Amino acid sequence: MKVFAQLSDLAACVGQHVATTDWLTITQDQVQQFADATHDQQWIHVDVERAKQGPFGAPIAHGFLTLSLLSKFFGDAVHVQQARMGVNYGLNKVRFPAPVPVGSRVRAHLTLAEATPIDGGLQIQWNVTIEREGSDKPVCVAESLARLYV
Repeated sequence: MKVFAQLSDLAACVGQHVATTDWLTITQDQVQQFADATHDQQWIHVDVERAKQGPFGAPIAHGFLTLSLLSKFFGDAVHVQQARMGVNYGLNKVRFPAPVPVGSRVRAHLTLAEATPIDGGLQIQWNVTIEREGSDKPVCVAESLARLYV
């Protein structure tokens, strides 16, 4: 985990790769729980036998499941001691260039693109690339906005 004492220490990293997370294995149980929570029961995610015959040869994670892992990745990779609270502020752009078959391992690369002072804190834009182990193509590329408050 990369630890920063002050918001200004993080802001000084604009334009830099800040962290790469540990690998995380995507399980069928995670995919099913996400399907249950979002009511997205498409067979390519939840019907293991049918998905084996599908275009990817296995069930795949929902793109939005992959995207939702940003919270975990940020929490595991970056901490600003001065910040009393951080909130998700949204996304500018998201793409899912490749699938995430169940059983795959993924990790995120976090680059700080912007840091803008706001009332009571800092708005930050992360350029995030989530990769799948053994794949040349990323599985998610996103511009993620967060606000850190002191």
